[in-house]
Amino acid sequence: MLKKINNKFLFCSIPFLLGIFSSFSLPPYNLFILNFLTFPMFLIFFLNNFKKKSFESFLIGWLFGFGYFISNIYWITNSLTFEEIFKPLIPIALVLIPLFLGLFYGLATYICSFFNLDRSYSSILIFASMLSIVEFIRGTILSGFPWNLIAYSWVKYNEFLQILAFIGTYAFNLLSITLFLLPVIILFKNSLRSKLILIFFSTFLVGTNFYYGQIVKNKYNKLDSINLNTTIKIISPKIKIDRFFQNEDPYIIINELIKLSKPDDENTIFIFPEGILAGIFLEDIKIYKKIFNENFSKNHKILLGINSNENSKIYNSMVVLDNNLKVLAKYNKNKLVPFGEFLPFENIFTKIGFKKITQGYVSFSSANDRKILVIEKIKFLPLICYEIIYSGKINKNNKEFDFIINISEDGWFGNSIGPHQHFSHSIFRSIEEGKNLIRSTNGGISAYVDAVGNVINKVKSTDKGVIEVKSYKKTSKTFFGSHGNKIFFYFLIFYITLFFFIKKNREIR
Repeated sequence: MLKKINNKFLFCSIPFLLGIFSSFSLPPYNLFILNFLTFPMFLIFFLNNFKKKSFESFLIGWLFGFGYFISNIYWITNSLTFEEIFKPLIPIALVLIPLFLGLFYGLATYICSFFNLDRSYSSILIFASMLSIVEFIRGTILSGFPWNLIAYSWVKYNEFLQILAFIGTYAFNLLSITLFLLPVIILFKNSLRSKLILIFFSTFLVGTNFYYGQIVKNKYNKLDSINLNTTIKIISPKIKIDRFFQNEDPYIIINELIKLSKPDDENTIFIFPEGILAGIFLEDIKIYKKIFNENFSKNHKILLGINSNENSKIYNSMVVLDNNLKVLAKYNKNKLVPFGEFLPFENIFTKIGFKKITQGYVSFSSANDRKILVIEKIKFLPLICYEIIYSGKINKNNKEFDFIINISEDGWFGNSIGPHQHFSHSIFRSIEEGKNLIRSTNGGISAYVDAVGNVINKVKSTDKGVIEVKSYKKTSKTFFGSHGNKIFFYFLIFYITLFFFIKKNREIR
């Protein structure tokens, strides 16, 4: 099976194809079972073809990563279709971004080549550890891009995910890769007895985790619901992304939002998506005071995403307004999207005619503080767009809150798999933090997700609609919410200890 390959075409094709097949385990396909085939084949191919400290060792991982990412983030190129200046970059972005992300997998297999890996259990520990470490680095270095970790292939299987409240996504990713690699032991030289024991023990742990997840969900379902003193309306308007570039009359968009929102006299918090009023700065929104005042009452609060200008710096902001458009609270985005919201090496790229992909030529600035927004005595942790993808880093001040609120403009993804992948991160964050999550998007999936990751209600990315939230179940801070990603390193220490134990035991024998 996948013995030493001397043909260069086959040597390059096999890991590349394995990466592509693995990507179908992710949303929206969710064929996680594929990983039980692709990851063992990936490891066996590496064991049979790597050369110690060689480029070939690096190439195996790089090609796997390239195949994995080119098939699951191709939707990035959709954001380049709105302006003519970017269209020539589509084939470059389609290939170069996956090639760059694949470097992390190449680094993992290259480091693995420093170990004397063979067909033994210790190889699984090292291989899984290296892959999970580089995934952590990918999510951290250069502002980080922790998109589509292997762990997200479990997103549809909620009972398995409840352990996230204790260990978080990165430790769960390590365990997931280890589990997916286990079928490879069939080809190992260990005794049949030890293989059966390992399979039984692993099955027992997986079953126990599933049973634990059921207990957590049943316990949560028995909690009493707390009625809110106001109604939260999540608005998903599905307004075309072209508005950023066509100078569409804001009154038309505002009227569409009002029509969809159906304001009445009840106490209501209206949640609108990121950047829904394109081309309007917060400082200029007073121009539209009359239309808001005529349609919204003093019982209403309006939360939306809008650009703001402070001290000659532009921010992507989330603001809370009353019906007179008075700013009651404000949050400036901390994590910006490279090339989307700011241009890396801006002094160089602007000289050759490039700009950020979103509207305008000036890059956004990032803020450092993420304060809890309090609206009608309800505490919201604010996250704009892809800030939701950062495991262990969303509650910077470690403050107590009631809801995670995420607003986004997913129209940049088009009608692709991108919105499904983005939404999957929301489910993971809700379980990690043990908090209900409110998500309002334009062109994406809007939803209300409870504290154990159940999707209570959602609006598809192809539809427009409104979700009403009138009650919720309050939970305390999770273990992971208190300790963060340091838990991942505890697991790595355990893996390293286990590796040396197995190695020492083999030497004694």
